[in-house]
Amino acid sequence: MNADEYSNLERVEGEHWYYAGKREIACRWLEIARPITKQDRLLDCGAGTGRFAAEMAARCDVTVLDDHEEALRLLRTRFAAERIIKLEGDQVPLPDGQLEYVTALDVLEHVPDDAGVVSGFHRLLRAGGVALVTVPASMALWSDWDVSLHHYRRYAKGQLGAIFPNEQWEIVYLNYTNVPVFPLVWLVRRWRSLFPVKTSAGERRQEDRVPPAWINRLLRASFVIPAFWRLPFPFGVSLILVARKRG
Repeated sequence: MNADEYSNLERVEGEHWYYAGKREIACRWLEIARPITKQDRLLDCGAGTGRFAAEMAARCDVTVLDDHEEALRLLRTRFAAERIIKLEGDQVPLPDGQLEYVTALDVLEHVPDDAGVVSGFHRLLRAGGVALVTVPASMALWSDWDVSLHHYRRYAKGQLGAIFPNEQWEIVYLNYTNVPVFPLVWLVRRWRSLFPVKTSAGERRQEDRVPPAWINRLLRASFVIPAFWRLPFPFGVSLILVARKRG
């Protein structure tokens, strides 16, 4: 992402229903998959502004990783230098099998070799360690939003599961999320593709705005609550995968 996108994210992510809901979902699923203790080590990959990692730091031993200078600048405002890893190249400079958790919230869509990144997660985790990823779903929703965020893809459920091979991973949970708003998002993005509107300098896109408080609460609830249901949803705006490394 470019510097403007990080600024947009930092401005809205504290209260915006999507970002706040995503952090809540991730934290609760980590706890379900493997109860968290203060001694557990978590690496947050593509940590961005560091808000999720900072929230998790109250519960376990957190290290953050990113390769964008703007993200690293923001991370330095929240974490000590020894807690920050600047990724250079493809190999994370940590020893094998040392982590209990690896998280990547809306990260895999930004990298060409997503399977290679997941292989790196497997190397870093100890047996029984948990990887949690979220990604945008459905190429039917591809839009200028994805282009501005430098996405390579949006995922189908099977496509995401395929990069976590069964011989290496036990899938704890894999499902679409953000299901109720899918029809509205599809309509809005189709409309914008047919009738594009140029955004002037300094103007906020709809995705960068926090809705009125009651709508924000309603949207967050519609996002968070179904994210713990065991129903196999056929579609959604996003996907979550929680996997345990096999011993």
